[in-house]
Amino acid sequence: MAKSGKKIHAARKAIKRDCLYSVEDAVAEVKKHATAKFDETIEIAMNLGVDPRHADQMVRGVVSLPNGTGRTVRVAVFAKDKKAEEALAAGADIVGAEDLMEKIQEGFMDFDRVIATPDMMAVVGRLGKVLGPRGLMPNPKVGTVTPNVAQAVKDSKGGAVEFRVEKAGIVHAGIGKASFDEKAIAENAKAFIDAVTKARPAGAKGTYVKKIAISSTMGPGVKVETAGAA
Repeated sequence: MAKSGKKIHAARKAIKRDCLYSVEDAVAEVKKHATAKFDETIEIAMNLGVDPRHADQMVRGVVSLPNGTGRTVRVAVFAKDKKAEEALAAGADIVGAEDLMEKIQEGFMDFDRVIATPDMMAVVGRLGKVLGPRGLMPNPKVGTVTPNVAQAVKDSKGGAVEFRVEKAGIVHAGIGKASFDEKAIAENAKAFIDAVTKARPAGAKGTYVKKIAISSTMGPGVKVETAGAA
């Protein structure tokens, strides 16, 4: 077994697999075992009692993490004239209209989030097959289709995280870096849990939040108490 494999194996043995930790204790365990030579991402995963194949059980939204994500988010904005100027002034990495659409059609993908003014959606819609599968299609429900592009850019740069439940009923996101202090990660985790909990869809029946786990990129998952986690 490689040295890194031995470390992971030892970390898994150190964590009580059947134990449910408070958010704070789970974060402490995750940080303790985040020993890679790079600044690992701290991730949260929530297993929800929903079937997203049904429209009334879809869970999606956006949450602004109080302490940011620790990663640089590159933002592309579809806007014209004054709105384009506002987006650039707010820190957008690339701004355009039909020219940006053509650039993306040619293979340009150097961005992590796409924002658009409502009048540009006819243009953006032509990129559905490119942006859709990557989860980058602007959507008014998560604030990425908006006339207030400046605020949307600032939110994206400042720690706004989109979430969307996957087929298996799992929603996950990066909530910080191993270099963050425990308090900052715990605050981010609680903000994420709270946002997902509040996004409970009308069609969800029975137990909504089934499991929660926090982990680092290379470390084992630590189970979190679901009752009162938020």
